[in-house]
Amino acid sequence: MTTTNIREAYIDVRKLSETICEPLETEDYVPQPVPFVSPPKWHLAHSTWFFETFILKSFDPTYRVFDPAFNYLFNSYYNNIGERTVRTNRGNVTRPTIKNVYAYRHYVDKHVLELLSGPLIEKMLPLIQLGLQHEQQHQELMITDVKYILGHNPIFPVYKPEHNLVNSQNPEYGFVSITEGVYEIGYTGEDFCFDNELGRHKTYIQNFEISKSLVTNEEYLAFMDAGGYQDFNLWLDEGWSWVTQNGINSPLYWHKMNGEWFYYTLAGLQQVNPKAILSHVSFYEASAFAQWKQMRLPTEFEWEVASEQLSWGQRWEWTNSSYLPYPGFTKAAGAVGEYNGKFMINQMVLRGASVATSPDHSRSTYRNFFHTNERWQYTGIRLVK
Repeated sequence: MTTTNIREAYIDVRKLSETICEPLETEDYVPQPVPFVSPPKWHLAHSTWFFETFILKSFDPTYRVFDPAFNYLFNSYYNNIGERTVRTNRGNVTRPTIKNVYAYRHYVDKHVLELLSGPLIEKMLPLIQLGLQHEQQHQELMITDVKYILGHNPIFPVYKPEHNLVNSQNPEYGFVSITEGVYEIGYTGEDFCFDNELGRHKTYIQNFEISKSLVTNEEYLAFMDAGGYQDFNLWLDEGWSWVTQNGINSPLYWHKMNGEWFYYTLAGLQQVNPKAILSHVSFYEASAFAQWKQMRLPTEFEWEVASEQLSWGQRWEWTNSSYLPYPGFTKAAGAVGEYNGKFMINQMVLRGASVATSPDHSRSTYRNFFHTNERWQYTGIRLVK
């Protein structure tokens, strides 16, 4: 990518983060109702801190940091960079104000764009690309975190009237048959990919059939009506403990009112659309539903092999694969090496993309990963038999 192209990409990506926040009131920028949700203000500042830390402080000898305290406040998990506030305290950072965070963004943007207007620095461009991909990840997190924040407000406020995001439906039905054999898995090409998509390797896959469609609300309601949340035989042991200890009886954001199911959407509380694709389920729920249907979830390798014949991108699709390194995986030296590798434990891989994924931020080799109980992302289910 040339400096001209990356400069344009930088402007577009940075603008989108602020566009996502335009419907918010000042009070919406701060809450952190649970540890796994970060306030929108923190996302805006952290994605800016990334460029300040890895680009400006490394490649611009004349640069002066906006505020020395921001390194402590907005570092996420980079131990190589220094001390940081604990994740659960992000909502307690009422100061700096959101006005000051936007000033920070514009200050850093000004200096990055000036740097990109000067002589080409080859070593800098891959880090800017990583920073843009990183910010796109946070854009999706901002959308899902805002939904969690507003969705747990007792009056179910509207983010944007036209922003339902869960009304998408399947374009086709039936199954795709995949023949057993040796297939290559992992990224190949010259464009950007994360290190966890490397290295490309061979794997043997048995015959299988994978659904062209994702599970719908109507199908999942049938599981619920059949007592799916009460039948321990359908659940993994950890999943059953999660259901019973937390009183789980429906997907996240679902509420039964006067005998009818409603769900919170970014367009407000609406009646569940039975034909729409199911969203906001955990790996435990996906596994139990598959068991009830006498099918299973695909492995991430099966999903990747079949992806060329599937329509995908509406929901992050749970797979039955643990998040582990590919053969030959190596972590980069220093802080950048903390990006993916150290999280390869106790998480499951999701494939595809979702309605909240930023433009140009999806590919068939992308390996998303979350813990088995997490469901605030736009997650869904595709079955295999």
